[in-house]
Amino acid sequence: MKLKHLLAFLITALPGSAFATDDLLSAWNDGHSKQAIEAWVSDTTTSNSKNFIPVSQRYVVFDNDGTLWPEAPLTFQLQFVIDEIKRLAPEHPEWNHDGLVQAVINNDMSGVAQAGKKGLMQLMTLTHSGMNTEEFSQRVSNWLDSHRHARFGCRYDQLGYQPMRQLLGYLRDNGFKTWIVSGGGIDFMRVLAEKMYGIPPEQVVGSFSLSEFSLTDNGTQLRKTMNGAFYDDEAMKPVAIHLFMGRRPVGAFGNSDGDVPMLQYTSANPAYKAFGLLIHHTDGAREYAYDAHPPASGKLISGLKLAPQKGWVIVDMKKEWKTVFDPAQCTTEQSVK
Repeated sequence: MKLKHLLAFLITALPGSAFATDDLLSAWNDGHSKQAIEAWVSDTTTSNSKNFIPVSQRYVVFDNDGTLWPEAPLTFQLQFVIDEIKRLAPEHPEWNHDGLVQAVINNDMSGVAQAGKKGLMQLMTLTHSGMNTEEFSQRVSNWLDSHRHARFGCRYDQLGYQPMRQLLGYLRDNGFKTWIVSGGGIDFMRVLAEKMYGIPPEQVVGSFSLSEFSLTDNGTQLRKTMNGAFYDDEAMKPVAIHLFMGRRPVGAFGNSDGDVPMLQYTSANPAYKAFGLLIHHTDGAREYAYDAHPPASGKLISGLKLAPQKGWVIVDMKKEWKTVFDPAQCTTEQSVK
């Protein structure tokens, strides 16, 4: 190999080189969404650009359910609630007279759905309170170790969308600080977020309730309750962003109408060129296809209408993602019907 060819090879192979050819978004097809992401990042991180965003201001927020991992046919946390009810039922004979609990045990999901938000709160109380925070985290970890997704046959923590995990890494490589802002429970997501997405617990914002502090024989503990419950969805997402982050994001990524207020809040950033993106679930073969009529959650109607007006990117999952899940973690496409 001639010297000039060897030097050229070494330069392009160097990690982090400006000349490197590695595609950090390799799970994305080279379509409109990928090009829009790369153009915005380039524009806002180039020092002499009029749209340059200082590193200290590069805060971006991601929804979780339906944006970073599936939310169909049920959200993972709701599946955890159902499995926990079944696991704990033998220890609670008083539940034999609870119609909602019996509906869960008998897999009567229509009966559970009819109970609405009040019923869901009842089930959350039974499975998310009355223990200390460490015990709850251990329960979530035990569930992850012992359960597999019914359709894909993989651990739940192996089902992060590969294109979105790449996007998180790509943004961090360009100086952005990535946060989760989701309707999912904050303590539930914190067990998973760092391993799955590289997002530490302090950058996870979700639905929460107030814990109770107490002294114990061994020191101290925080005991989970359902007091002061805060549901981090729709208009509450901007409220939670202000409460936990204290600054307006420059990028927001979601998949449903529940994420629209977060995108609106971000897009209205008065100081910087902001970016908004919505995942449209169009792939019934590799994942799920829905918008107006989701299996459980994730309705997307107003977001699709607002996107052209606001300049938000709509990702067509079927057309724009080469892969949905990382085949190194979970081979699903051969088994998906």
